Amino acid sequence: MKIEILGTGCAKCKKTKEAIEKVLKENGKEAEVVKVEDFETILNYGVMITPAVVVDGEVKIAGKVPTEEDIKEWVA
Repeated sequence: MKIEILGTGCAKCKKTKEAIEKVLKENGKEAEVVKVEDFETILNYGVMITPAVVVDGEVKIAGKVPTEEDIKEWVA
């Protein structure tokens, strides 16, 4: 599983990364977590507002920090 966090490094982007890593650890799941800061790459996903999360190529959320429940659904 590949999880991409799209954003330019703002506080919400960092919080998103921390939340994802916490849920993965608590649930014994493994995934490649990648931070994407390249604006062109972000736009290629059709994302106009960050943070955004992409799981295996599919945009799951954009414009807000996901809840732990959201993340659990994505990694189940």
